[in-house]
Amino acid sequence: MKGVLFDGKEASIVDDLEVRAPGADEVLVKIGAAGLCHSDISVINGTIPFPPPVVLGHEGAGVVEAVGELVSHVKPGDHVALSTLASCGACRECDRGRPTMCAKSFGRLNQPFTRGGEPVHNFAGLSVFAEQIVVKGVQAVKIPKDIPLASAALIGCGVLTGVGAVLNRAKVQPGDTVAVIGTGGIGLNVIQGAKLAGAVRIVAVDANPAKEAVAREFGATDFVDARAVEDSVKAVQGLVPGGVDHAFECVGHVAVIRNAIDMLGRAGQAIILGVAPSDAEASFHVSSMFLDKSIMGCRYGSSRPQYDIARYADLYRTGALKLDELVTQTYALDDFHQAVEDAEAGKVARGVFVF
Repeated sequence: MKGVLFDGKEASIVDDLEVRAPGADEVLVKIGAAGLCHSDISVINGTIPFPPPVVLGHEGAGVVEAVGELVSHVKPGDHVALSTLASCGACRECDRGRPTMCAKSFGRLNQPFTRGGEPVHNFAGLSVFAEQIVVKGVQAVKIPKDIPLASAALIGCGVLTGVGAVLNRAKVQPGDTVAVIGTGGIGLNVIQGAKLAGAVRIVAVDANPAKEAVAREFGATDFVDARAVEDSVKAVQGLVPGGVDHAFECVGHVAVIRNAIDMLGRAGQAIILGVAPSDAEASFHVSSMFLDKSIMGCRYGSSRPQYDIARYADLYRTGALKLDELVTQTYALDDFHQAVEDAEAGKVARGVFVF
């Protein structure tokens, strides 16, 4: 079958992958659509170290083709959105309702694929840039069949991460003020999450002025062109005197992380979502922390996928959550390199491969 394989040097389209049959607690899924997330690009450019060979892709949706004997919550023919979390459900962190911190699955590497008889890793527990994948049953969440798969695919990473960071991690409250630095796929979902939470002021910050229209469409009340102002921190504080309650960093650059911290008002929270190089270090004024400020990491929106994916699917069906609007352009898998080029050029909020 066809897939996108990274061999440690470059990513290429191959057509000779094989995937094993599902085990007792696993599900075989035929991929219908898969979003291109910046984390996939980060594997290729080395920002995220990952052992090759690996099939890329971690944001997808599809149709169940087969299930193991212990799987009862989905059946063949069901449409599912996929989660990267193969959480065990039994460790201390899972029992506390924190599956993103699952002690047994965190960092686990699997090799469900083979190519020429040699094992191939999956990425982030999924590898949706392939025509078929095998996942743990807990990673497959049933969704209504009237949700287009190209839209549903984005729930599994961009929406869970962005909206989840607002609702689950930062716990933004009605009347709060928010700054969102970087308005790509994650940033747009932070914006619409802040709108859902009732934030009264949502300031989008981006170096590309062409992104203002879509940021406002998703709920931004203000936009700061980071290249057009001398100091984006002062620009945000000019809009929100005293600083914002929450600043979400969605870029992964240490200077931008510092900006997020400096934008905060008293008792403000900086939530770090962008993926910086693994050895990157950021700095801040320690004295500013005595104003009860916080710096928070956030993995995967602190999500509980079986609950959150179903919730976001319902919000989409009521019109409260935008999914279709996130899909800037669709591609065939053969156009992978063009999709990467478009993403790196900032031409798309999300490019989606349709199978």
